[in-house]
Amino acid sequence: MNNALLIRQLGPADRDAYFQLRLRGLKAHPESFGQSYEEALAKGAAQHDAMLQGARAAEGDFLLGAYASANAPLIGVVGLLRSQSDKERHKASVVGMYVAPEAAGRGVGRALLNELLARAAQIEGLRQIQLMVGSRNEAARRLYESLGFRQYGCEIGALNVNGVFHDADLMARFM
Repeated sequence: MNNALLIRQLGPADRDAYFQLRLRGLKAHPESFGQSYEEALAKGAAQHDAMLQGARAAEGDFLLGAYASANAPLIGVVGLLRSQSDKERHKASVVGMYVAPEAAGRGVGRALLNELLARAAQIEGLRQIQLMVGSRNEAARRLYESLGFRQYGCEIGALNVNGVFHDADLMARFM
């Protein structure tokens, strides 16, 4: 990808573009997301309004988007969601990572995660970033490992997609 790649925090004005890209990911890779395409449609775009408002971004809840250039369409997304309980506030999870097929293999996912990690490093009290990745998703696992994530477990049968169970590797990176 060229140097024009833009990574920025998504806001309310990005709701429709974000939701449409998310739906593409849910439909194309149902084994990679906890939410189904049908659930997302039923809940609608408004389910993401709180994250898109950005009121808790400084505390660790935000969505990032990737664009090939300033006026280009959204081509990738990733979110960070911080644990809310007192005893788990030192942890946050990478959520909703997806790069459109037309942008895959061009560094978009790496750029999104680098920005997420840079922002996470600025959050007071945040010590650990966790994620789940499909056990068969070698490309994603290699990317996560290259950024310092290490596997600490595997959830057997983590997702049931139309009667087919998919395992998920649990990974963490310490700040």
